[in-house]
Amino acid sequence: MKPELIERLNQINREFYSTFAASFSETRESARELQVILPYIADGARVLDLGCGNGRVAAMLARQQRNVTYIGVDSSEKLIAKCRMQDAQSAGRKMQEAEFWVADIVEPDWIHKLTWASFDCVLLLAVLHHIPDSDVRARILRQARELLAPQGRIAVSTWQFMDNERMRKKIVPWSVLGIDEREIEPGDALLNWKRNGEGLRYCHWIGQDEMRALAAQAGLKIVETFRAGGREGNLSLYGVLTAG
Repeated sequence: MKPELIERLNQINREFYSTFAASFSETRESARELQVILPYIADGARVLDLGCGNGRVAAMLARQQRNVTYIGVDSSEKLIAKCRMQDAQSAGRKMQEAEFWVADIVEPDWIHKLTWASFDCVLLLAVLHHIPDSDVRARILRQARELLAPQGRIAVSTWQFMDNERMRKKIVPWSVLGIDEREIEPGDALLNWKRNGEGLRYCHWIGQDEMRALAAQAGLKIVETFRAGGREGNLSLYGVLTAG
């Protein structure tokens, strides 16, 4: 994919999360579906949450008073501000340590902003499908692998919107942005948003085969995959990965 198109698609998502941070956060208040990742976060773990959004994982861990240290990273300053406010208000329901940083993982040097060298669990939940270009997705997974402690795990989830009638109805043609669909990758899509205004998000469909291919490119091994989340209970494909 051409670099200028990659940047345009990234900018679509940056503008979306800047404009609709509050509305998006309202739809992501519940962490119930995220309970499925808890078995991979051991007591005392160091957790890196890439694309932490409004801090649902951090809030869940705090409510359970899990003895973990946590860093949440997101490109949206507004969502990180919400995370920090939420953490400050969670008196008596704290993790061992929590930090929230603004960084954009589509930029190759984001990894150098981390002061911790290794993590027991790296989370990429509902993130990779918002990253345009297969090489960039693989690079982000490689960087996540570089940050893994021995025996560490990466937990990934990707929307299976092509399998879901409700989500397929949100897809709009690329022509609305004047983009030639011959220039994009198979599985790329524009999804509309109609809560407190109208917006667009770039998404890429990552199924079982592509998840395996990405893991192999990044030098990772898939331990297991399963479906969970959404109203139907299967909106996301989860993968648990380890260094190969």
